[in-house]
Parts: sequence; C-alpha cells; structure tokens
Amino acid sequence: MNYFRTALLLAGLTALFMGVGFLIGGGNGALIALLVAGGMNLFAYWNSDRMVLSMHGAQEVDARSVPDLYAMVAELSQRAGLPMPKVYLMDNPQPNAFATGRNPQNAAVAVTTGLLQRLNRDEVAGVIAHELAHIANRDTLIMTITATIAGAISMLGNFAMFSGMGGNRDNNGGMGIIGTLAMVILAPLAAMLVQMAISRTREYAADNLGAQISGEPLALASALARISDAAHAIPNDTAERSPATAHMFIINPLSGARMDNLFSTHPATENRIAALQQMAGAAGAGRSFLRPQAQPAHGPWGGGASRRGPSGGPSRGPWG
Repeated sequence: MNYFRTALLLAGLTALFMGVGFLIGGGNGALIALLVAGGMNLFAYWNSDRMVLSMHGAQEVDARSVPDLYAMVAELSQRAGLPMPKVYLMDNPQPNAFATGRNPQNAAVAVTTGLLQRLNRDEVAGVIAHELAHIANRDTLIMTITATIAGAISMLGNFAMFSGMGGNRDNNGGMGIIGTLAMVILAPLAAMLVQMAISRTREYAADNLGAQISGEPLALASALARISDAAHAIPNDTAERSPATAHMFIINPLSGARMDNLFSTHPATENRIAALQQMAGAAGAGRSFLRPQAQPAHGPWGGGASRRGPSGGPSRGPWG
C-alpha cells in the first residue's frame, strides 16, 4: 500500500512540477519539467536518503565511535525484528532525530548531539524506538521522497521569481507576472499540504509502535515533552535552511518564525503525550507522566553541557 501511495505522490508532484514548468516556459517548459521530474523521481528513489542526511551534516558512526548509542540501536532493532540500520550523528544542539531509507534493508537513524546530551537513557531509547517504528511501518520512503521533491519545487518557485518576473512571453508562453506569482505561492504550498497529509497520523502510529518496542511509553512521552520544549528555545539552523525536511523529525525542528508554521506537519505534542499516557494506563504502568520542569540538562549518565573534542568536533560525552 505504501508503495502505491508513493507512486501516487510521485505522479502528483510530477504533475505539479510540470504545471510550474508551464507557468515558467509554456509548453516547452512543461516538457522540460516532465523530463526533469522523471529523472528526479528516479534519483529521489535511490538517493533521497543520502541527500537528506547530507543536508543535515549527518556523519555515520559505528560501535567504536559511539558504542552505547550503537548498542542501543542494535538491541531495539532486534526487538522490532528489523535489520540493523545505519546510525548517524548530527552536530546540532537541538535535541531531535529522524529516520530515512527506501526500505528496512536500506534504512538509517540519525540523532543530534543535543538529543544525547539532554535526554536520559530511557528517553533516548524511546526516541530511537519511534524512529525504528517509522522504518517498520515503511513510512521512511514516502517521507524522504516528499522532502526531496518538495524542496526541489520550492527551489523552482524561487528560481521563477527571479527569472520569470521580467521576461517577455507570447500568448502561449505562460501566464505572465500573475501566473508566476501564483506559482511562487501555490507550488510550495501544495508541497506542504502533501507533507501534512502524510505525516500527522503516522506520528501517532510510530509513537504507539515505538512505545511497544521500547516497553516504556512514559519515557517516550517524557522525551517528546523535552524535545518540544527545547525546539522552541534552541534554533536548528540546518532545518531552517531546509524546511521541506521538517516533517521527518520526531518533533518539528522549526522555530515558528516567518512562514515556518506552514511546515507544521506534526500533531500537537500534548495530544501525542496524552495518547502515550493512555497507552501506559491501559498497560497498567501505575505511574503518571508529568511534563518536566525547567532544569539543567543531564545526559544519559549525568553528563553536562556539550564539550568540544580536540579536533573541534563534538565531544561524544557519555555516549562514547
């Protein structure tokens, strides 16, 4: 079913891409856009995961560089019945994470250094389990391709604003300034609507399955609260430069400035927490979840603020 929806998404975004091409260059523009979209669809299917990881400066790590994190991913993957995904670390102070890959055999989980520094071990495990749930549910293909193509459409809109506003057009060459303005506004908006359509219910499903994988729904709820609080206080400059990838993260990484609210593809964090509380209650957890109060950040083993390594990169701290 997900493969059918992915094909449908690619077809819809291709049609949108052709419409943008028509507004820029008429019939010839639409034809060129079709050819470009076809090539981009193939490229996105095979390489969109690497593109997204590269956008966020993610570096692959292994059992030697970050042994505790790697061992945690391996254990949770085994519980979930999944192949071991690649593990990536992003040097970013905002706690957050995402999963990518076209299938479980070619998947990756990426976490920020801020996640390891600010959450405890159980909370990090909940986040990892949530991302593994996206992989198990085969959400990552459609989420990653959407991010790649939506980003390309937004870039095309910006290109049209600079290249099409003053150009001369004949009667068959497009819709002039009005058409260009409509395209600049509507093309990114249409891509955002697609992101919203595919993301909101999937987060609830990933929360549910992730809590089953980790066995700690309240730890995942606590993680969501901490990440949500931090996301409003700690900017994620990389995500701000690539807002079309925001729907991939466990919590929206955007600050809410400018047009960021249009990229709000996640359900309200409070609703997700309530669902996890209900799940814990049904399982007889016997303890209530309280939203954490402002307090000093502590890593999984009591680590403090981030430190820089001798090469200028992030110190691994308690995670290896």
